[in-house]
Amino acid sequence: METKVREGQNGVNVRTTSSVTKQVSSSLKDSPAVERALSRSKLYLLMSWSYLYPEDDEFLDYLQSGEFVEDGRAALNSLREALPPSGDPEVGETLEAIAEHFNAVEEWVSSEGINWDIQDLRDEHRRVFSNVIALDCPPYETLFGNDHVFGQSYVMGDIAGFYSAFGVQLSQDIHERLDHLSVELEFLHFLAYKESYALCHDGTEKQKTVLDAEKKFVKEHVGRWVPLFSGMLKKKAEYGFYKMIADLTSQWVAFEVSYLGVTPQPYSETDYRPANLVSPEGQSFECGAQDKGNELSLLMNEVGAQSYLDKEKPESSTGQSGTA
Repeated sequence: METKVREGQNGVNVRTTSSVTKQVSSSLKDSPAVERALSRSKLYLLMSWSYLYPEDDEFLDYLQSGEFVEDGRAALNSLREALPPSGDPEVGETLEAIAEHFNAVEEWVSSEGINWDIQDLRDEHRRVFSNVIALDCPPYETLFGNDHVFGQSYVMGDIAGFYSAFGVQLSQDIHERLDHLSVELEFLHFLAYKESYALCHDGTEKQKTVLDAEKKFVKEHVGRWVPLFSGMLKKKAEYGFYKMIADLTSQWVAFEVSYLGVTPQPYSETDYRPANLVSPEGQSFECGAQDKGNELSLLMNEVGAQSYLDKEKPESSTGQSGTA
């Protein structure tokens, strides 16, 4: 399964600019902390793939072959085994709920999805997300909690700052915006993988730097808007694959908030006030697939948010950079 980030050396999903590594013991590589990071990374990636528009048969084949569920269960079981004993019963209940959602996907594939072709999956994606931004469940963070376009640009600039700080940028092959849910989830996949890499090669100081970034990104971004988005998606989808993915995402973000020990301030329904923007040329504000020319990109340039992306990319904490 090809991801939006390029496959690099040592299994790291980034383009490697420095191959300097340190010799580590096998006991560290097999430690519970490394297993937790790798398992979380995989689960983030599975959800990231799920939200992209299906350009070809690859993701559908991944579903129909059973590998999607198989990989999800393997990562979930590995995470469960690597977690330290907890006196909080909600942790176990949340993980059990996530496992049930994978069971639901498996049942859907065997009963309905197995007979689908790529057009069926595309039609379902369009039914739920529309060809343009569907305001009843938009998978774009900046449409939540920002009733003015300058507020959207501020949030977009902050997201861009996170990506730039870790040396990643949007792939030219994936025509989506920085704030699309798939992109944000894949960034967290990258950070969790980088956490495991830091534990094995760079030591606890750099591992802490990456972990702090995970906490901050979940607290200030994913943990704020995804709970409301997931609820909106459940209502819009009502049934089928994307309803199950909404359930899965909701439970996973709840787990991550608890696991990382952060306290985001989630948006409520009254906070959902997408900004209206009228183009001087009379064009409508369209889906991120046309992002290079849409009004938000133009506004980012005008207010300086785009400068986050134009700065010289610093080396990441492991000396790696890549394309997200």
